[in-house]
Amino acid sequence: MLNHMKKFWKLSSVPPHDFYLSLDIDPYFDAEHEPERIFEEGFTRPLVLKERDVLVTTRFNGDAEHPEFSIEVSDSVDEAEQKEINHQLSRILGTDLDLKPLYANAESDPVLAPLFREFYGFKRMARASFWEDAINRIVQTQISHKPTAKKMVYEVRKAFSAQLESKQGSVASWPRPERLAKGDPVRMKKHGLSLRKGEYLVGLAEEYLSGRISNKQAESLAPDDFYQRMNAIRGIGPTTAQDLMLFRDRPDASFPSKFEKGMERGLRRWILFSYGLDPDTATEEEFLESISAWKGNEALAIEYLFANYFIHEKKK
Repeated sequence: MLNHMKKFWKLSSVPPHDFYLSLDIDPYFDAEHEPERIFEEGFTRPLVLKERDVLVTTRFNGDAEHPEFSIEVSDSVDEAEQKEINHQLSRILGTDLDLKPLYANAESDPVLAPLFREFYGFKRMARASFWEDAINRIVQTQISHKPTAKKMVYEVRKAFSAQLESKQGSVASWPRPERLAKGDPVRMKKHGLSLRKGEYLVGLAEEYLSGRISNKQAESLAPDDFYQRMNAIRGIGPTTAQDLMLFRDRPDASFPSKFEKGMERGLRRWILFSYGLDPDTATEEEFLESISAWKGNEALAIEYLFANYFIHEKKK
């Protein structure tokens, strides 16, 4: 059995992929991360496996055309655990996402084509599962000071998960549904959460334990079906449902119309503005025509707009 235990291996990514471009997007990272140090020290984070939690460090080879990550785990793992780790890292890093169809279809797109040149090989980062992304989004919703929001997420992790030892000290893992379901929403206030957000987290855990939602289901639903299903979960409104759709381990997404007080809201409004259209008067046909080059790759495309916005806003 020992011959099958591993602590180091390689994980390839579908090219092109320049992981270093992701380091400029602070929302991709959690409270314990310092993106400016990842270039030299690697990207370390806890992963929740079937039987135990482990710390995993990934290091990128810096080659966008032949992208590969070196993987190091805190404790040796068997073949089944290695497969679990690769599956989660694939979602986190986007290694299975293929940018080439988007690049080919949108090579003449007036908005995206210049961004493809500026951010060649850029892929979004996500958490290890829909479950983790949902926890992260529920806690951070409507909190404008993001360092505080990240700290609140970490406090929840610390209260309801294992502590793992790294070279830099103790790191909190991510809660399992069975543990978070036992949480008391009132007592969660000491972690900075409102009573309602505490109830949302416990309710999400109960959804998982009942089998009404699972990571596999969340990944497999078609975009519009995913949006409707998420809106049925207490604590996940239209904006959060839209955001969660974009971090799944698949390239497609949809952008449901959201009119409030006669004005289009959300990502659709931003997209229409980007293409020089009036979001409050544009027709469905005009919207679909504006993003026709995105078809089947909507989740990949919108991240280029986001990266461009985030990086240029940070420079101001």
